[in-house]
Amino acid sequence: MIRDNVIKVRADINAACRVAGRDPSQVTLVAVTKSALVGAIAEAVSAGIEHIAENRVQDAEKKFPGLIARHPRLTGHIIGHLQTNKAGDAVKVAGLIQSVDSSRLADAIEKQAAKLGRIADILVQVNTAREPQKSGAAPEEAFALMEHISGLEHVRVLGLMAMAPLTEDEGMIRKTFSDLREIRDGVLKRFSGNPKVSMKYLSMGMSSDYKIAIAEGSNMVRIGSAIFK
Repeated sequence: MIRDNVIKVRADINAACRVAGRDPSQVTLVAVTKSALVGAIAEAVSAGIEHIAENRVQDAEKKFPGLIARHPRLTGHIIGHLQTNKAGDAVKVAGLIQSVDSSRLADAIEKQAAKLGRIADILVQVNTAREPQKSGAAPEEAFALMEHISGLEHVRVLGLMAMAPLTEDEGMIRKTFSDLREIRDGVLKRFSGNPKVSMKYLSMGMSSDYKIAIAEGSNMVRIGSAIFK
């Protein structure tokens, strides 16, 4: 069943890309595993999943190491709000931390990555939905945050992440994503040539709205319930 779900999600991504005139191979599918047992995740991996994500570091610590040991091509992501006191654990367990939303958190990641002698890859989370209950830097603070992070020795920005509001208003969802795309375009201009800042990933879109996200330029979608239902 999970294999069938992965196949269907990929087919839907392909269809959304065709409508948008985009190459489906350029869209990275991240399976959000927070509700899934290790056996179910392994089935998704056998169906071709190469990126898995958890909201909480403690759950990633339970699942990622064993799965990655058996499937070295896997990359583990942290996508939920990250507290500074968990930065070290996140750097150890994840290949990409998608939810960096403050200079304080970036500094904590820098400190822990330096201890380990590695570069921590991150995405900057921006609250383009402007919802007070959501994590993410305010859109007007995104460039200043990027400037701060670009000066860190052991942190590398690979793109941006946002979450759309839970609403049936497609226009509101679309604006959340288009606003992030515009910030991405601004970052590309302002930080052109900076080796610590690239916009490889525009991570936006989940099970309920990833087709809209693809239409607005997303090249990384985070899908949980559509795979592990």
